[in-house]
Amino acid sequence: MSEPILFCWSGGKDSAMALHALQLNPQVQIVALLTTVTEGFDRISMHGVRCDLLRLQAQSMSIPLHEVRIPQQCSNPLYEERMEQALLTYHAQGVRSVAFGDIFLEDLRAYREKNLARIGMTAQFPIWKRDTRELIGHFHTHKFRAITACIDPKILPHTFAGRELDPQFFRDLPLGADPCGENGEFHTFVFDGPIFHRPIQFHTGQVIERDGFVFCDLWPASTVVAGSLDL
Repeated sequence: MSEPILFCWSGGKDSAMALHALQLNPQVQIVALLTTVTEGFDRISMHGVRCDLLRLQAQSMSIPLHEVRIPQQCSNPLYEERMEQALLTYHAQGVRSVAFGDIFLEDLRAYREKNLARIGMTAQFPIWKRDTRELIGHFHTHKFRAITACIDPKILPHTFAGRELDPQFFRDLPLGADPCGENGEFHTFVFDGPIFHRPIQFHTGQVIERDGFVFCDLWPASTVVAGSLDL
């Protein structure tokens, strides 16, 4: 029997590579994607990607999606409460493992493991401690494609918002920036690769600065947006 695993999905490239690593293991079954969504904005928390695009990703992967709704400026206790409610739904179905796309943030790993242990679940980290430059090579070799949806302007110029993660993107990264953005330099939306049955069609919209970050708005291709660029 294959092991049922719940996958914490951010919509970005690290999640995509971690999910792909799990899918290559015939002993594993991904039962659902778990994603936190900010109420009011109807967008993936932190990344700022519209839920319409998140749902298109899940449809293209043929994996059920579970959205965990959290309020704007969500407190940590409330976040943990809502996550625990969602996790217990799968625990009741016999799921004991939850997978994440984290690479090397030790404190975040410890936080996840501690919260899961409280309810009798364990964490898996399929791309843990992988060299991030090697991971980007893997990303391109397997024909993944992604675009930056959010950047930290304290580290990257505004022009990095809405750029595709092609080889030139990584050549242009400032010295000291992690190639996978593991220190929060950038967040991405993955729209093609081996985990999908078909690419996600979308276009780029307005680039705006909010709460200290720069976001590139992304729209499903079916939405008409003035001045947008199809990808």
